[in-house]
Formats: sequence, C-alpha cells, structure tokens
Amino acid sequence: MIRSLSLLPGVLGMLLFVGVALAAPWIAPYAADQIVGGPWEFASARFPLGTDNLGRDLFSRLVWGTRVSLGVTLLATLLAFILGTLLGFIAGYCRGWVDQLISRLNDMLMAIPTLILALVVLALLPKTLPVIILVLGVLESTRVLRVARSLAVDIAAQEYIEVARLRGERIGWILWREMLPNALTTLIAEFALRFIFILLFLSALSFLGLGIQPPTADWGGLARDNKDGILFGVWAALIPGAAIALLALCLNSVADTLLGRRGRRWQE
Repeated sequence: MIRSLSLLPGVLGMLLFVGVALAAPWIAPYAADQIVGGPWEFASARFPLGTDNLGRDLFSRLVWGTRVSLGVTLLATLLAFILGTLLGFIAGYCRGWVDQLISRLNDMLMAIPTLILALVVLALLPKTLPVIILVLGVLESTRVLRVARSLAVDIAAQEYIEVARLRGERIGWILWREMLPNALTTLIAEFALRFIFILLFLSALSFLGLGIQPPTADWGGLARDNKDGILFGVWAALIPGAAIALLALCLNSVADTLLGRRGRRWQE
C-alpha cells in the first residue's frame, strides 16, 4: 500500500512532463527563438518566468525545451535498450566465446570515460539530432548490456529454459518469449533510471556546446545561455535544473517501486 502511494506522485509527475512535451505548441505563448522583450526581465504577467539573455520568453523556451529534451532522450534510451538488451541476452544465454567476445568489447568501451568519448566523437561529427541520439544510445547501451547479461545468466539456468531447448525452440523464440517477460520488470526499472542519466548526459553536452545546437531550445542549452545571469541575481539558469531534478525524482520513485515489487516476488 505504501509503495503504491509513493508510485502515484511519480506517475503523475511523469504524465505532467509528457503532457507539456506533447502540447507544447498550445502551451507556449511564443516561439522558442522569438525575441519578445529585453534581456533578463523579471517574471511578470506577460512573461511568467521572465526572459533569457536575449529577451526570449523563458517559459516558452522551457516548454519547447521539454519537448526536445524528452524526445531526444527517449529515442536514445530506446536505442540503448534495444542494442544493450539484445547483446546482453545473447551473451548471457550462449555463454562461452560469444559471451567473452561481447563482454570484453563492452568492457573496452566502458573503460573510456563516457563524457570524454562523447566529446571526442561529437567534435568530429556533425552535431545533428540523429548523430546525438546515436552517440548517446550506443554509449549508454554498455550499461544496459551488463544488466541484461546478468539477468540472462540467472534466467538461462531455470528449468523452463532447458525445457524450451529440449523442445527445439530457436534462440530468438527463447529470448523473446521466455527470457524477456521474466526480465521485463527489472528492465523497465532500469529504463527509468537510464532515462534520467541520458537526460543529464544530454544536458551536460548541450551546456558544453556539443549537444543540441542553438536556436533549438533544450534544458542544457537554457542553463548555458543564462548562466551569466546568476552574477546579476537572475536565476533563469536554475529553472531547467529544477525541471531535471523534478523529473529525476518522479522517475526514481517509479523505478524504486518496480524494483521493490520484483524483490518481494523473488522472496516469495
């Protein structure tokens, strides 16, 4: 009962962010790149959150930035999970040289600091949305692969997997119909956690100038554009940070609840 109550605020918060992203054209009073006032104006009836360093409505840019940040993060997280789960399940199920090859290549990628590797790659490639999604997805798939492999090793030792082998089922059928449903709860919880890590990663890249490029609005770019305002008592740079923190709390509450339910089921 307590866990169900803790899940509700997280789900409602996630729905709020998703609703803002989907309804951005109707919620935002101005275009993301439209200059409508003076630089760093304070909050008013016309500008609920004030203006940014160029005189653009901060509320409108935050709304549009929510759509861009969540959209890019979602696509990158889906790519990371498709790639990481597939390779992790194959490694955990097949074992032997297949497991060694996949795991050692994965360890090589994880040995390189993720931020440094992303900075090097994005400095060489065009910083378009597909490239950013591909880089984030591939780099974060290494973490997903480890989780998926660990789950696959445990599940592959179960009797129903051996029965499926004896029936002559193909590896694709076993991975999709037998292993994935039994690992789904943990993977969903990991998806929630990995989503916020990728969002933070994307925001960090944008803050450093190698993520979403201007004039497209995203949360990391909003913090970068307005960071100098803190010196003058303007807190515009902290607003996207607050949005990231709130979304992280919502996602973590959902992930913790899912993991707690899985733990109770295993104990039973």
